[in-house]
Amino acid sequence: MSLLQMNGICKSFNGVQVLKDVQLTVEKGEVHALLGENGAGKSTLMNVLTGVVPRDRGEIEFDGNSLKNITIKQSETLGIAFVHQELNLFNDLKVYENIFLKKEYTTKTGRLDKKRMIRESEKLFRELGVDIDPTEMVSNLKTSQKQLLEISKALFFNAKLLILDEPTTSLNNEEVAHLFSIVNDLKKKGTSFIFISHKMPEIFELADRYTVFRNGEFCGDGKISETTPEAVTRMMVGEKYSEGNVYVKRPLGETVLEMKHFTGPGFRDISLAVQKGSIVGLTGLQGAGSSELMQCMFGVTDAWEGEMTVLGKTIHNHSIHTAMKDKIAMLAANRKENSVIPDLSLLENMYLAEHTLSAWKFHISKSSEKARYDKYKEMLNIKANDSSDKITSLSGGNQQKVFLARWLNTDAEILLLDNPTQGIDVGAKAEIYRLILELAKSGKTILINTLEIPEIQKVADYCAVFYNGSIIKLLPHDEIDEVTVMMYSTNAAQA
Repeated sequence: MSLLQMNGICKSFNGVQVLKDVQLTVEKGEVHALLGENGAGKSTLMNVLTGVVPRDRGEIEFDGNSLKNITIKQSETLGIAFVHQELNLFNDLKVYENIFLKKEYTTKTGRLDKKRMIRESEKLFRELGVDIDPTEMVSNLKTSQKQLLEISKALFFNAKLLILDEPTTSLNNEEVAHLFSIVNDLKKKGTSFIFISHKMPEIFELADRYTVFRNGEFCGDGKISETTPEAVTRMMVGEKYSEGNVYVKRPLGETVLEMKHFTGPGFRDISLAVQKGSIVGLTGLQGAGSSELMQCMFGVTDAWEGEMTVLGKTIHNHSIHTAMKDKIAMLAANRKENSVIPDLSLLENMYLAEHTLSAWKFHISKSSEKARYDKYKEMLNIKANDSSDKITSLSGGNQQKVFLARWLNTDAEILLLDNPTQGIDVGAKAEIYRLILELAKSGKTILINTLEIPEIQKVADYCAVFYNGSIIKLLPHDEIDEVTVMMYSTNAAQA
């Protein structure tokens, strides 16, 4: 029996139709993959379902009830929970306070019953096998713990339908396996899931059925067991899809970045020389040290030992500002927390970093800033209407291009890209890969940190595999494959 039926759903914003007679059916006790590129209409449909935005036309039936003018409160009461990719937690509250926000338990005298809320939180985490202290400040949690907290929070109030938007982005392999076991256990008890992801292996491991959108339209649905990743991907991107390897071998220049016995928080004894125009992939299991190395290179943290030389200059007393002055730029992994300034326009988000370097100027020339924005918009193929629009109006892939433009606008020579295609669809990923190769061809030197080996295969000249904080192996491009990388990532090769 169907838990959810959405038929003929239409929605327009400012005269632009973003949903065109789409449909979605979710059965009781199933995991339903909702697939499509960024901008295909997935999030808009979920926002319609959860009462964030009203639909223009169409019918929604949930658990036998016809939903007319649905509100956020009504959707929650019915048992629909939306766990967003961009986490909606309050860092300055404790874990249990986030779980019970606006649903607090009180004593007979009207005081907050903290002991009961902490006790119930402990019980919830124990049942789910989640290792989080209910009294810990959320600001102290790792990103992966925050993701599990969001999911636990939704499960606590017995949701009948959980919408999981890219839930594994911040999780390592062990945490993903744990999440999937939780989902499968709840599925057996009758809970349904809408699973939004761009990771095909996960979709084919977890989901029972799928629905594909493209350009705001319904493209098809069916059983996962009766299709293939290639068929689904072609349905998502249409004629744009190509399985080809985009890597192109190029002549490299002199050494522009060198680390000798570089040691800091989360990594140790890193010795690596990087040539001008090269693309270096950094990978390993989550927490192995590659992301931590990038943060130290950009001045987020301090090195303890060793030295780093950039463009012939040995770096001392490193900070983010000095890194920017030394022609280093970093695209951070978490867009929402580290890149997006939601109240600023596309133009303002783009020129933010450069203005840090040129703070000595007396005024901002809007015409020259607009000209530079237009240049990068064309270069990076940013799909946006007006530069005065808010950054939040763009899809994840186009936001990422704006942030790449932000750093190119500083004339940086060394680009540190930490998980640059996180939460981006396959079509936008292909564009990012091409951009990385074009930038390298123009002389930019690029380090890209990612857990996705096919990503490294598409762009990297060589790959540095991390294990337990150190580079355990350097692999040239033609030796990069998932089995080999995983052997070194887990130290199985040594064993």
